[in-house]
Amino acid sequence: MAGSVYTGLLGADRAHAAASESYQWRKVMTGGGGGFVPGIIFNPTERNLIYARTDIGGAYRWNPADNSWVQLLDWVGMDEWGKTGVDALATDPVDPNRLYLAVGTYTNSWDPNNGSILRSTDKGNTWQVSNLPFKVGGNMPGRSMGERLVIDPNKNNILYFGARSGNGLWKSTDYGATWSKVTSFPNPGTYVENPDYEYQSDIVGLAWITFDPSTGSPGQATQTIYVGVADKNESVYRSTDGGATWSAVPGQPTGYLPHHGVLASNGQLYIPYSDGVGPYDGTKGDVWKFDTATGAWSNISPIPSSSSDSYFGYGGLAVDAHHPNTLVVATLNSWWPDAILFRSTDGGATWSRIWDWDGYPNRTFRYTQDISGAPWLDFGNNPSPPEVTPKLGWMIGDLEIDPFNSDRMMYGTGATIYGTNNLTAWDTGGKVNISVMAKGIEETAVSALISPPSGAHLISGLLDVTGFRHDDLTQPPAKMMTNPNSTTGIDYAELDPSFIVRVGQADKSANPNAKSIGFSRDGGSNWYAGNGEPAGTAGGGQVALSANGNAILWSTPDVGVFYSSNGGNSWAASTGVPKGAKIASDRVNSNKFYAWAAGNFYVSTNGGAAFTKTAATGLPAEGDLDFKAVPGIEGDIWLAGGHATGGKYGLWHSTDSGASFTKLANVQEANVIGFGKAAPDQSYMALYTSAKIDGVRGIFRSNDAGATWIRINDDKHQYASTNSAITGDPRIYGRVYIGTNGLGIVYGDALANPPEPEQPTTPDSTISPTTAAFDKNASNQANVTVTMTLNGNTLTAIRNGSTALTQGSHYTVSGSTVTILGSYLASQPLGQLSLTFQFSAGAASVLNITVKDSTVTTPAGGIKVQMYNGSVTNVTNTLNPRIKLTNIGSQAISLSDVKLRYYYTIDGEKPQTLFCDWTQVGSSNVTGTFVKLPTAASGADYYAEIGFTSGAGSLAAGQSIDLQIRISKNDWSNYSQSDDYSFDPASTSYQDALRVTGYVAGSLQWGVEP
Repeated sequence: MAGSVYTGLLGADRAHAAASESYQWRKVMTGGGGGFVPGIIFNPTERNLIYARTDIGGAYRWNPADNSWVQLLDWVGMDEWGKTGVDALATDPVDPNRLYLAVGTYTNSWDPNNGSILRSTDKGNTWQVSNLPFKVGGNMPGRSMGERLVIDPNKNNILYFGARSGNGLWKSTDYGATWSKVTSFPNPGTYVENPDYEYQSDIVGLAWITFDPSTGSPGQATQTIYVGVADKNESVYRSTDGGATWSAVPGQPTGYLPHHGVLASNGQLYIPYSDGVGPYDGTKGDVWKFDTATGAWSNISPIPSSSSDSYFGYGGLAVDAHHPNTLVVATLNSWWPDAILFRSTDGGATWSRIWDWDGYPNRTFRYTQDISGAPWLDFGNNPSPPEVTPKLGWMIGDLEIDPFNSDRMMYGTGATIYGTNNLTAWDTGGKVNISVMAKGIEETAVSALISPPSGAHLISGLLDVTGFRHDDLTQPPAKMMTNPNSTTGIDYAELDPSFIVRVGQADKSANPNAKSIGFSRDGGSNWYAGNGEPAGTAGGGQVALSANGNAILWSTPDVGVFYSSNGGNSWAASTGVPKGAKIASDRVNSNKFYAWAAGNFYVSTNGGAAFTKTAATGLPAEGDLDFKAVPGIEGDIWLAGGHATGGKYGLWHSTDSGASFTKLANVQEANVIGFGKAAPDQSYMALYTSAKIDGVRGIFRSNDAGATWIRINDDKHQYASTNSAITGDPRIYGRVYIGTNGLGIVYGDALANPPEPEQPTTPDSTISPTTAAFDKNASNQANVTVTMTLNGNTLTAIRNGSTALTQGSHYTVSGSTVTILGSYLASQPLGQLSLTFQFSAGAASVLNITVKDSTVTTPAGGIKVQMYNGSVTNVTNTLNPRIKLTNIGSQAISLSDVKLRYYYTIDGEKPQTLFCDWTQVGSSNVTGTFVKLPTAASGADYYAEIGFTSGAGSLAAGQSIDLQIRISKNDWSNYSQSDDYSFDPASTSYQDALRVTGYVAGSLQWGVEP
């Protein structure tokens, strides 16, 4: 038996802090969640009782009053953080007040605790717990399979749980209070995703359990039970005697893994299969139907695995409770161009798709999509067809139709919950209206938070969805940060807080030229990528800005600590400081930076170029560590950190630039430290920390430089992992922002000191136009003129990246008109030039100028090549030149003698394929080869050579043909095409393409080679 039982709010510390204060706690709103939602569960007997489970961010209950979600696990404490990983959820069909969760985040060494079954008799308002003798994996592979935890619909004191790690099937007969192993169950699962990587090396185990309610009666246990197992040989088992004995279902398919078992009211068991357990994989799969009355299996796949069009598995599947032959199934995963939902109204005999091809790259859509609830879900993308933004989603491992309403469907993705309230419009030729249904879900993993003294009160750095400038904490941000596409560290210049720098990971496999550092000159409204980075780094780590912003320090996790004194254009290694050091800047002295590594403290007084180890002793040598310098006081530093398993742990203070530190005796443990506006009767900034003080774990504030502490959270508001980031607000006393690992960003205000209303802010300035073109051809050069609408602001700078343009030499200003001089533009490289207009207040504006050069000579010949690019997005997985070839000579040309070359940089060597989607001479008569240049040229290290077979025939004098070409890597990784030699970002129709060369019988007849 597994039966340790606790009552009330579990995980809460029972001791009382010496002092406490009442706070109002709220979540910073993203509107979209920002993380994976692997399960959505509708109660089958109570309307609008809906739950959602997440992999690291707890569980939610639907609030129909305002169509939002309510978090049920904010009470989880830091010592039990794994309880916010929810691997399964069961809502009782007999007594809807009863709710059960299987919790635990990892089955490997990352989570030190065993898993638990949480039990509630009030829909999750309060909980009891039964500890299990093994771990549970809410964030492990296969987490969108399910559900693994189920309640007998006829006798609800009986529950079953399918475990991972080879632990088999477990049963409770007392409403989940105690559990025993079902020793007769024969197969605990064999599938391991990757035995060579710890995270993927565990047995996935049992995937789902499904009761056949027709084989029982109220008060009498259900006799027939089906269990899906992660095993490619025998994956579906059945018991017909209430779980006493089990056997594999005869005739079942093999070779794939079952993700769900959905039993329709007509006795048909629908099972979606994939070749992986998800949520990231899936390249083949099928959908099968098992007739429980006859024992017949039928492959009803919309696209069967045997088809050449199959490149995905199947994940989420739902059956309409009112129409048992009506079902919807989702791909797992169709990454490109988008996920696909399939719908059948005849039990899988025929299917329709939510989108269809309409002659590549065009598609037709049976849906509309509204992301106004979380506008940032476009991810800052502007793709070319066939891709669109926003996407339907990815990682769609679960999809559900409301059992009370055939029109309502919800599905989870890797970033949010989407849904619709008019699903049946699909069947009558209408469009299904899909929208964000994730209000209230906050699942981001927070890496860094800053609250500058001006501009937005909060700017967040997030791991999965990069981060946001939060202009209104109660509204979803309009856009997410880009460049780079994740954030591990962020800082602002204390004396110039509109200047912010951010580091993270860039996708260098897709674009080797991408940079892992980004800059904002307008308080985080707009970002541009850095021009350089330390050689060899994969990105990530920490970043610090000097007080005046003139120096940048970057501690990379892989190649060491580097500094830049020219806005990130170039980097040099810092000396005297170890690789991987934690870093921070002094907030007064612009030459001073600090570092900590392995229990030692370091200081630099020359902008990060060289560090010296101080004499400080007694600091923690390992574990979580966070330190910051106090604004306004040079050399004043607070350091939190350590590890509970041993060694030094607590909070330290230095007032001499780290030469010495004093440990606070009243703080036993501390993980993070932040500063906010001083209390009304104090001059020193308020301190905030996640710590154990006087034996109590919590969130604390000190108004008197750490002499005394006040606990400001309570047992209902603990938020599990609060050790990633914390900051006060320098403009609002009592306000604190806390970063969590999966529960989003939390902010609190003292009820005794509510924040004062903010004064209206000055409207943003704008410019018009925001795009322009410049031709370097001397006969075509012209200045670019821009009109500003200042709205009471003034223009303070125009920047090209981090470099400020010089007024008079590079541009002129006359009233509200700015003229970018042609002499400056002529010195810029070809391609896209982005100029950032900064103003005295509000957001910056960006002018994008396409710089080209038509000053090119071409040999006289018998052919002419014209082109435009169908896709002009910089980062793309498909190059899409659209070419017109014209015979301008007087004689017919045999097309088999013609070769055309399109030049580009490959951005990561991978096998490639050239497709011709359409041409008048037949796509099958077009050939493509790829040639690597012996010596790379500017904008080119490869060319694609387009040729013709003899079947293409000849091109008569004066005639033309069109060629719609696609070039892709075989693994669909990205190119960065903005600097490609043949790329034309400006044209939208055929233009003379002098950088695409044409040859007849081996002789250059058109264009200029690079």
